[in-house]
Amino acid sequence: MSTHAFSLPSDAALATLLQPQDSAFTPIDGLRRLHDAGLDQLPLPGHGATLRRWQMLAAIAAIDLSLLKLYESHTDALAILAEIDAPGAPAGSRWGVWCAELPGARVTLQQTADGLHVLDGRKAWCSGASDLSHALISCWNAEGQACLASVALSQPGVHVTDEGWHAVGMAACDSVDVSFSAARAFPVGAPGAYLERPGYWHGGAGIAAAWYGAACAIAGHLHARAQHAAPDPVRLAQLGQIDCALRAAGALLREGAAEIDAHPQRDAMALALRLRLAVEDAATLVLHLATRALGAGPLCRDAHFARLAADLPVFLRQSHAERDQAVLGGIVAGAEEHPWTL
Repeated sequence: MSTHAFSLPSDAALATLLQPQDSAFTPIDGLRRLHDAGLDQLPLPGHGATLRRWQMLAAIAAIDLSLLKLYESHTDALAILAEIDAPGAPAGSRWGVWCAELPGARVTLQQTADGLHVLDGRKAWCSGASDLSHALISCWNAEGQACLASVALSQPGVHVTDEGWHAVGMAACDSVDVSFSAARAFPVGAPGAYLERPGYWHGGAGIAAAWYGAACAIAGHLHARAQHAAPDPVRLAQLGQIDCALRAAGALLREGAAEIDAHPQRDAMALALRLRLAVEDAATLVLHLATRALGAGPLCRDAHFARLAADLPVFLRQSHAERDQAVLGGIVAGAEEHPWTL
């Protein structure tokens, strides 16, 4: 699609589109509605409208993080297929990107005697596994090279288990284990292409926009309370801290999106790590301060707030925390001069 063809819906329009019609409404229902409305056709990162892409991720995260998990994965799959120049997604398909690697649990990609490719093994944390049509799977070939393959999930060689997920937060994203037994697959790009492409870190940076959107939604509850309740100096101080944290994180996200668009082929590892770490810190602070300021009421009586407060800490653990800080610190230490001149 054209870089500038995507029209960002208003918050009210998005909320109306995703309004549950009954108690059985699930994140996959939300993904279907977004797909049917054409709202999964986001601008590709690095094509001049990265911020618009991130704004959509943030907007959905503010509504439901489990839905965002499925939506981000689906839109990431579409971006990967476009960047690696793979065959496009079939009409009406809903995709996941399942690339978590657990020690001792590799999925293998083998070529059969008749030239076909098959997957064998078990993959953890497969969000939406029960309801998606396709997935991109990280796997390993006979030479021990990291590969990416696409797989249709309705075939007999794919078994979606009910195992591997016990968290209360993000429970609705259905991130279970999936086992593969001679499942027909199609290699996507050359070995290593998935990890080596510029978009790998563009996608990683986009996750920070989702964290930011959820944090803004949580902060919005405190903002509404401060507007309508009697002035409380402690609560106002907490809101002031939140304002500083979110404005700093938002500025970094806007700067990062502009840098990706200006230099789409540049290695974005340091940029992505910086965004993720900064937004993680901001989101953690917002959750801490907002729950202290608002007390038990919204945690116990407001379903939207309670769900975000339970989901966000789990979703934030996609960050590697101090390990990512160490990697970023190593990059900074390798620079000839410090990078912080105003």
